[in-house]
Amino acid sequence: MKIAMVTSECEPFAKTGGLADVVDALARALGGLGHDVDVYLPRYRGLEPPGPAERLRLHPGAGAGAADGSVTAVEVLTARADGYRLRLVDHPASFDRADYYGEGGADYPDNGARFALLGRAALETIRAEGGGVAVLHGHDWEAGPAILLRDHVYASDPALAGMATMVTCHNLAYHGWVPRDRAGALGLPARVGKADGVDLLREEVRAADMVNTVSPTYAAESRTPEYGAGLDDVLRERGDRYVGILNGIDLRLWDPETDATLVRRFSAADLAGKRACKRDLAVRLGVDAFPGGEPWGDRGAPLFGLVGRLDPQKGFDLLAGAAQALVEAGARLVILGTGDARLIRDLRALAAHWHDRVAILERFDRDEARRIYAGSDLLLMPSRFEPCGQSQMIAMRYGTVPLVRRTGGLADTVVDADERPDQGDGFVFGPAEPGALADAGRRAIEAYREGARWAGVVERAMSRDFGWTASAPRYLDAYERAIAIRAGRDASAR
Repeated sequence: MKIAMVTSECEPFAKTGGLADVVDALARALGGLGHDVDVYLPRYRGLEPPGPAERLRLHPGAGAGAADGSVTAVEVLTARADGYRLRLVDHPASFDRADYYGEGGADYPDNGARFALLGRAALETIRAEGGGVAVLHGHDWEAGPAILLRDHVYASDPALAGMATMVTCHNLAYHGWVPRDRAGALGLPARVGKADGVDLLREEVRAADMVNTVSPTYAAESRTPEYGAGLDDVLRERGDRYVGILNGIDLRLWDPETDATLVRRFSAADLAGKRACKRDLAVRLGVDAFPGGEPWGDRGAPLFGLVGRLDPQKGFDLLAGAAQALVEAGARLVILGTGDARLIRDLRALAAHWHDRVAILERFDRDEARRIYAGSDLLLMPSRFEPCGQSQMIAMRYGTVPLVRRTGGLADTVVDADERPDQGDGFVFGPAEPGALADAGRRAIEAYREGARWAGVVERAMSRDFGWTASAPRYLDAYERAIAIRAGRDASAR
């Protein structure tokens, strides 16, 4: 099967979050199963092809990426990545900028036009190469123009008309709103959207043959007003053409036996290196994680790590409200993140008071994130909502027990060790309240005190297989259904 993905991020070429990891890992997994995958990505500032590249020059047509409707020429650079072809859409006026989406806390006002150009370039490339693509797979709102242009501009094109479409919603909070006075640059008919503008994600979800999000629980949650981010109505309308497929992680990239960033590597069979990673993390960050004596002994005090955006979604306010109780119960905290500094103000005050128990690193640091995954005893993920989450999967791979809120993909991947003692591999709390987080933290600390019990939780966590071998075939099933729907062979479609 030939698959064309359209995305705004792809690891390791352009990344701000988990979207990039998923696109890369899924494309490689599908390639490993024998399918031909092209990933269309903007050529952002400083982004070079991963090897020798072929160049294709296109004139995508009026209305693509230009507010005045002028014809825009672009080049598409094609190079081999690991398991797929990377196709960089090169248009400096659109993509050679300081950031991917905006600057100074504000989105670029022409984002709709920029990603319309990406979508049209992908479609024109497929046309130029004679078609043959079975599925056009868009990721989040940035791929909306590609899906919509195919339906409204290229609907009768023989190279594109039969191509099935699928959309993956990684985060419903971002819609790609384009006001009506800028909607002309999308190149779409005026009937698309509403009088005041175009909600690209809403229109894309309505148009695609199949739609998915990144965990079964989030698929159910997002059909409700509380979690649907204003799209719950259209998601309900899609019926069984909207499904949840759990993300995976790349087991080659996330492996404590081969991770070169660690001071010492380790495995489930030999955890001595994990204790060395914990000591290294604590010493470098000035955290007294090995105070000695009872109840901790030579294992040290329980070290909680958190890696994530300083964002209300991630529950930083819950952590701020629970942190004092956790520290008083014996926890040490290491926090790595960037974003809204206001959300971490209370944690900074806590770190100033408990300077030997709390460390805060306000930066984006991939290597330090790996060292936190490896050196922590527990990973905190108190998310208010979490479509899937990968940090909990990575943590378990590194023998770090997740403490999560019961929502979205966290509910699908973590089993509470108190609720199900024989299967538990983490700790889970329900209400989005600091007290509930603190209670779960105290339960985790109590389990940590019991060395043999804790060892069992860690062993079960490390035995979980969150590789893409299970998830990639689910995407193939969804592709096959989309193809059947497009061809009119799916009588159950509704």
